[in-house]
Amino acid sequence: MYHYGAKVDLRTIPSAVGGDVEKRHGIILAKSIPAKAYHIHTGEPVVSAKQKCPELVLVPPNYNLYQQCSNAFMEILRQYTSVVEPYSVDEAFLDVTEVLHLYASPLALADEIRCRIRNELGFTVNIGVSCNKFLAKMASDFTKPDRTHTLFPEEIPAKLWPLPVRDMLYVGRSTAKSLYGLGVHTIGELAAMDMRILRHHLKKHGETIWAYANGMDDSPVIAEATPNKGYSNSTTTPYDITEEAEARQVLLALCETVAKRLRADGMKAEVVSVGIKNHHLSYASHQMVLENPTNITIELYEYACKLFGELWKGIPIRLLGVSASRVTSASQERQQNLFDCRDYEKLERADAAIDAIRKKHGIDAVKRATFLTSSVDHLSGGISREKRSVDYARELSEPDAFKGI
Repeated sequence: MYHYGAKVDLRTIPSAVGGDVEKRHGIILAKSIPAKAYHIHTGEPVVSAKQKCPELVLVPPNYNLYQQCSNAFMEILRQYTSVVEPYSVDEAFLDVTEVLHLYASPLALADEIRCRIRNELGFTVNIGVSCNKFLAKMASDFTKPDRTHTLFPEEIPAKLWPLPVRDMLYVGRSTAKSLYGLGVHTIGELAAMDMRILRHHLKKHGETIWAYANGMDDSPVIAEATPNKGYSNSTTTPYDITEEAEARQVLLALCETVAKRLRADGMKAEVVSVGIKNHHLSYASHQMVLENPTNITIELYEYACKLFGELWKGIPIRLLGVSASRVTSASQERQQNLFDCRDYEKLERADAAIDAIRKKHGIDAVKRATFLTSSVDHLSGGISREKRSVDYARELSEPDAFKGI
């Protein structure tokens, strides 16, 4: 891409979108095809990627730009069918059964969509064509860029089975390691595996991946997103937290975002949990069931602090997370407690007013006083500020930024 003053197309050189190592978000978020030749993987540490390819060009993420492109991409897809299931910010499944009769072949339809995206939006996509979601997804990951591939059942032996089992959808590092231990290295070997052995070692997941390896997938393309079953947020802190007061500030910031999302969806949560990852990378969590479901920020925060106090053993903290689950409609009435004199309706109105002001004037229009002199972002976690928008003028002016572009 040539955006924002770049002189070299990042897609043609070893390049990657990476987090900020200094803020401990230092992982590879996306990489170019030339970078893939160095065995650089999404999710691996930036330090590791640079060791594999010292000349790797790193650029910061810009979530707002990605969202704009994603919205435009999805809009084109929905011009062909209403049955579009987003799979990620840049992937989707389409059920085109009802429009296929308008085209010479499924490939003709796929090629038209692919070319429109390239010509109208300026970026390329791969499209996989098949009779089910698994095979279509696998086909879309064949040779890139800007290609249309098919993977119909009769093509499985030639196109799917020779691939390494680690390249198969739903086979992560842990599962791949288990399969290697069973002598399974290709998808074809997995497809031929004795189901009883797979079930013994991998339980239900073994049955699932065996079915996929044999091209079986009956899951439908779902156009409407399923309702959230839970809401969570976490943040990796720029440095190890050793003081309870600072940890509580982070918890408050996380509760702000979780509660805001609950209110936006008209939901309340009955279960709250807190998770801690310490500087030894050991993770632990603790949860509690509430007497009354809630989406009130300060109430969630108080429960989170209680859980934190019971969970934390004083070991320096690297990551904090808050989640709210077992959600119900916000219209559900609160069960009154004879000894509880708190005005919950007033708190709900205050939260609603804050949400409205932030929506109209920006997320920083209202900020709790405790954050005025704090280094903690008052709305922490999720897509952080540095990922949402990038000051490219500043990035391009810094000596090491966009090196080689």
